Formats: sequence, structure tokens, C-alpha cells
Amino acid sequence: MQILQPSSWARPKGYSSGIAARGQMIFVSGMIGWDASGNFPAGGFLGQTRQALLNIIAVLSEARAKPEHIVRMTWYVVDKDEYLSAAKEVGTIYRELMGRNYPAMTAVEVRGLMEEKARLEIEVTAVIPDVGAPAV
Repeated sequence: MQILQPSSWARPKGYSSGIAARGQMIFVSGMIGWDASGNFPAGGFLGQTRQALLNIIAVLSEARAKPEHIVRMTWYVVDKDEYLSAAKEVGTIYRELMGRNYPAMTAVEVRGLMEEKARLEIEVTAVIPDVGAPAV
């Protein structure tokens, strides 16, 4: 992977402006913060954030991919203020589970999600590099 960052731009915090990658692509549907039984954890927005990221990791592992293979991430949140007020804690949870991989990322406030109790939904694209392929 290659981070795409114009040299004259300020460095973004917590995401990359762009990523170039080559390899096997994995597309993960939007994951919400419920567990394998369809139950939402305690902890509201932060609990759902942790569980949604764990769900992403579980799906990625089916393709032998890891969080560091994520190149794009889109967060859909039902309350922008809830997301922004929890940003520090979200960052802590993110780094704990995903490491210091900062893909191209977008966050969007939406009116609602298909599952009424869901506070957020996260979809990702990952790329497992080709073995022996030159870096992008």
C-alpha cells in the first residue's frame, strides 16, 4: 500500500487522504454493532463502535485479511454530535482493535439505518497484497 498525501496539504488525523494498493480485494458490507446473536452490547454508541469493528475483523479473517489490509472505510452515523463528542474514545477503541492503520475514510450522518437500534454502520474495502508483487 502507498499512502497518497499531497506534500502541500496538512496531514490528516486518524485517516489518509488516499491509498493506492494492489492485490486481492475484499469488500465488507456495512457492519453494525450487534453480536453474532443479533444483540446489541451495553455501552451505547461506544459499545456499538467496538462491536462493529470486531464484526469487521471477523469478516476479514474469513479471507485471511487483517485490519492493516483495510484501504477504505465509510462510517454512517445517526447522530453527528454523538460521534464527535465520542471522538477521543472512538480513537482509543479504533487503535486498540485496528492498530495504527489509517485508511481513506469518510464519515456521514444519516437519517436512519435499517436496524432501528443501530447507532452506526461501517463498511470497508481491504486489499491483501499480491505475494512478491512490487510495492505500489
